[in-house]
Amino acid sequence: MQKVFDDVSALDKRCVDKFGLSEDLLMEHAAASMMQYIRGMFSNNETILIVCGAGNNGADGIALARLLYSQYDVSILVPYHVKSAMAKLQYKRANLLGVNIIDSLSELSVEHGPDVIVDCLFGSGLSRDLDDESQRLITRLNSRPGHKIACDIPSGINKQGQVTTVGFCANITITMGALKTPLYSDVAKDYTGKIIVSDLGVHRSIYETATNTFLLDSSDIKLPLRIKQNSHKGSFGHLSVIVGNKTGAGIIAAEAAFAFGAGLVSVITEQEVNVPYHIMQKSVLPENCTAVAIGMGLGHDHDRKAQVKQILNRDIAKVVDADLFHNDIVLTVLNSENVVLTPHPKEFCSLLKLTKLAEITVAELQNNRFKYVRLFAVNYPQTVLLLKGANSLITYNNIIYINPLGSNALSKGGTGDVLTGLIAALLAQGVSAVNATITASLAHCMSATNYPKNNYSLTPMDVIEGVKVL
Repeated sequence: MQKVFDDVSALDKRCVDKFGLSEDLLMEHAAASMMQYIRGMFSNNETILIVCGAGNNGADGIALARLLYSQYDVSILVPYHVKSAMAKLQYKRANLLGVNIIDSLSELSVEHGPDVIVDCLFGSGLSRDLDDESQRLITRLNSRPGHKIACDIPSGINKQGQVTTVGFCANITITMGALKTPLYSDVAKDYTGKIIVSDLGVHRSIYETATNTFLLDSSDIKLPLRIKQNSHKGSFGHLSVIVGNKTGAGIIAAEAAFAFGAGLVSVITEQEVNVPYHIMQKSVLPENCTAVAIGMGLGHDHDRKAQVKQILNRDIAKVVDADLFHNDIVLTVLNSENVVLTPHPKEFCSLLKLTKLAEITVAELQNNRFKYVRLFAVNYPQTVLLLKGANSLITYNNIIYINPLGSNALSKGGTGDVLTGLIAALLAQGVSAVNATITASLAHCMSATNYPKNNYSLTPMDVIEGVKVL
């Protein structure tokens, strides 16, 4: 788990004020980190184009060119006049050394390279829409072959993680000092490539301060491995899955829960449904039930509203999903202990409207995912929320956890029902709501990542099979 920050300017200032590191020294470390990556990846004499803006992100790139000079065929493209004091200083140093500085892409050889393109145009400082010239430049850079590196944040991604026009498509982003939330918007996932952090003269543990946002990774998973030998099926909980009009959703969730360690799984339905032999069928919640999964495929069956309300009022761990986010009955479980909500963006917009927190479109939500998740978290800190997406966001007790392991292979009907079943299985086994959500979300994504066939062919049952071998 790694710390993530909205903005690191205060952390940079702290390094200068508290540790005596000058702005120049911070910049030299930023450039050196990019140099080390390039030296580790590319042999001498490869052609490298570094595209530099007018501010300090551009200054990082100019400093990088100086460090690479003579070992590589390096050119600096400076499409705008340098403006910041550090950019002017680094430009002077590179010029005195004899680094090749160009004003236009047309000055590069069309026949040869570049093998590497480094984007140092705007970085984390972008707070406006790109002008037409910048859009054309980034589009041309994206169209060229070669390994693409973004310095700090790919140009075109603004402080909210939005790409309003065009963005630089990087193979790798080397971000300076610490991870930043704009890198983990859903839209940013198609631009950042792999993300690594560069130290800026002190180790990250010193550079970073307190935060309420964290990035999850595969090491944060805590699988429900069985240690105690003297046990029976009741030792691992009894999950009840409420089956709705679309019976398949509930059955998928039940299968996922059984595969993820729940000792007993029952589907609750008044109609006879075809389920595997190891899944039980009941019309009411069993007395020994330890968790409930409800909402998947439920539809808008008003005849069952009384039953649903009774189930939601039970003092029992529960996962609430899908259709219930369009029904004000969901308000009865907010800020209850051991409750997990798992909406996709459209469902979350409906939930925000029901709670009177906001009335927004899905597009507005997707452009401001962190903003609205934090708004919900402040008002309902005891409820665990998982907002689905390319980078799922989990919040509890005003802390946000980012799961960056999502895969486009999961863009299939039924995979969300698998996630519900995984979370519910852990709740049934006595895992806390937030830990159950973190582990299930990671297992869900890791199963898809490990899927050995074409990503378009993944099915819910493939995800279930995959969690068995994590």
